[in-house]
Amino acid sequence: MNPRLWRAVASAAIVTASLGLAACTTGGFSAPEDPVFAPGVDYSADAVDGVEVGNRLLAAGQYELAIKSFNRAALDRGGIDTEILSGLGTANLGLGRLAQAETLLRRAAEREDAQPSDLNNLGVVLMEAGKTAEAEQFFRRAFALDNGESAAIRDNLRLALANSEISATNNPQANNNDYTLVRQGRSEFTIQSTP
Repeated sequence: MNPRLWRAVASAAIVTASLGLAACTTGGFSAPEDPVFAPGVDYSADAVDGVEVGNRLLAAGQYELAIKSFNRAALDRGGIDTEILSGLGTANLGLGRLAQAETLLRRAAEREDAQPSDLNNLGVVLMEAGKTAEAEQFFRRAFALDNGESAAIRDNLRLALANSEISATNNPQANNNDYTLVRQGRSEFTIQSTP
């Protein structure tokens, strides 16, 4: 018999035997007794609103995915509303894209149905950009619209007022303040001074 043919037949026999033995073992081809499978997809169910998904992604710190979700929601809704503008601005703020966040949050703040968190987040962006006086105005509006109930807005207003008092006295340390953004709740940011 040809040596090559002999090796091929022997290899095939070994593979067949090992597959047969693997099927006989407990971990072989049979299904486990307690299977864990992913649930199927219900194609007849309604899709979850893209804004709700975007807000969940914001809460999880997944800002890039949140932007994609808000963009999809804009397509589904047929345009960009205040809620989508706010979500996009907040996601960009979380990513540190202050110029984009400022543009989007300004558009949201100009709308009639703007929320206190929109005004607060715009104030945060303005504080980060060094526009303390304008940030203070937005924090005041957010505080008034919220009836003083949000601790994050109250803390941001206090910091803006303290910072504007420092800059009014022409303290040389006024321009050396560094800030840290801290997310409070689902889509609200607060500013904290770093020592």
